[in-house]
Amino acid sequence: MIVLGVETSCDDTAIAVVRNGHEILSSVVSSQDSLHEPYGGIVPEVASRHHLEMVPDVFEHALERAGITVREIDAIGVTFGPGLLGSLLVGLCFARSLAWSLNIPLIPVNHHRAHFYGAFLRTDSGIHDFSSAPSPGFPFIGLLVSGGHTALLSFHCHSECFMLGATRDDACGELMDKVARVLELGYPGGPAIQASAASGNRSAIDFPRPMLGKGLDFSFSGLKTAAVRYVMEKKAADGTLNVPNIAASLQEAAVDVLVSKTLAAVEKTGITTVVVSGGVAANRRLRNVLSETAEKRGLEVIFPEIRFCTDNGAMVAALASVLIENDSIPENAFVLDANPGAAILPRI
Repeated sequence: MIVLGVETSCDDTAIAVVRNGHEILSSVVSSQDSLHEPYGGIVPEVASRHHLEMVPDVFEHALERAGITVREIDAIGVTFGPGLLGSLLVGLCFARSLAWSLNIPLIPVNHHRAHFYGAFLRTDSGIHDFSSAPSPGFPFIGLLVSGGHTALLSFHCHSECFMLGATRDDACGELMDKVARVLELGYPGGPAIQASAASGNRSAIDFPRPMLGKGLDFSFSGLKTAAVRYVMEKKAADGTLNVPNIAASLQEAAVDVLVSKTLAAVEKTGITTVVVSGGVAANRRLRNVLSETAEKRGLEVIFPEIRFCTDNGAMVAALASVLIENDSIPENAFVLDANPGAAILPRI
């Protein structure tokens, strides 16, 4: 079964071809970082217009790299939400029209849930050798850390998953973007903070760790405010800033919260496998701390390959394949509208 995955929920135009739910024949992503960098964040109108321009080319490149024709596609998975309304509509309209013209199934996919299926993907080495990558076993705890959301979930099988906790305000990725802008490190903020933190002292500044020991929900607005206030006060006092120390201390505070909450979810559920997804899952400090902690506690932690942490079409195609196998395609797929505020999953 060959499934095309279409992802345009935010500012990446991404289309991939996946075979049998995990074998990546191609994955093409057109980034808009350079377009939004002057604004220090994503401009929705700019994002949606660029998706319109790029979708045809990205689609053609995905087919070419996969070595298939359009008639060999068996089904199309597409992100319907959550995300930016204009961006979602571009991908949804493209996928709907293509599926209709080919008379093949259209599978609407939840963006957040799809992120976890990056861990089920097997990457190609240029010669389509897919034998090396293991898939996560059920059950597992899912930690989603992205620019728009931070959440903990429990997956018991492909069709049974629940939300344990979510952010009450800012997401971790949003925190990084906003502080990076104040520090004039550029956009996107996550990689910029990580790069600057590499030469900084993680213990230089004692930033707060919000909501530790208070359930499984997250809150990063207080940490953002504390970091911005620190920067402003230092500028007002003497105008000097040790940016690497600020970046390293901020990153450490965020990682402490993410790791502590994940361990709390493990203790609450008794589930000993953790899958981390979302753009912030590419952060080296988070990967190192969580992996070291897991090894000490006898846990298994799984990260997708870094290129499948950020938005991509392969994760959409992988989840769509699972929904097909489980006969979970909604009857109204061709009339389903974009849902910018789509819920991740029901709470336990």
